[in-house]
Amino acid sequence: MAPTSNSMLKELRPLAVVAAALMLITTVLYPLLVTGIGQLAFNRQANGSLVQVNGSDAGSSLIGQAFTSEWYFQGRPSAAGAGYDAASSSGSNLGPTSDKLINGVADDPATTDVDESFAGIAQRAEAYRAANGLPAGQVLPSDSVTASASGLDAHISPANALLQVGRVAGARSADPSAIRRLVDQYTEGRAFGFIGEPRVNVLKLNIALDAQFPRPQ
Repeated sequence: MAPTSNSMLKELRPLAVVAAALMLITTVLYPLLVTGIGQLAFNRQANGSLVQVNGSDAGSSLIGQAFTSEWYFQGRPSAAGAGYDAASSSGSNLGPTSDKLINGVADDPATTDVDESFAGIAQRAEAYRAANGLPAGQVLPSDSVTASASGLDAHISPANALLQVGRVAGARSADPSAIRRLVDQYTEGRAFGFIGEPRVNVLKLNIALDAQFPRPQ
């Protein structure tokens, strides 16, 4: 005997109710609950972990930015877009044996409308040593010449920061030992005491630099 339309509706009605309820829970109630908890319990983190200077946003403590002036500590190289582009977060995807990663690639003069150059570790190391007045044989920490997988690192290693102390102190006419103490002050330990490595937040350190060691006029 063929089922009647009423019996079919009777069987389909619970399925439709369950589907609508699940849609309401997963697309409305759950997002509102998570957003509400985030705003109440983790307001700063939920809104980008922004760092303010004189009431204005200076950046995020979680996303690096390019500091190119001699006055400031400089962050890790970035392969994300033109550098620290959150919309193009990525690494170079080059392996440790890649000749391109190690020695770089020069721009092809035949393609005048496209810059195909790529700074490898050798070029970055040379530029880093020159900028910081270091000898040619100076051993460098890896984060000073290689980009991270995300390209958005907001931190550098303490070793990287300490190698920049001389340059920053000279540019600001400050005592290098005082700048070194500031680096130590802004060195963060391992998460929970055992996860990761000590690190220095470049944005926070540079903000403290401007506050304690103003640039000479």
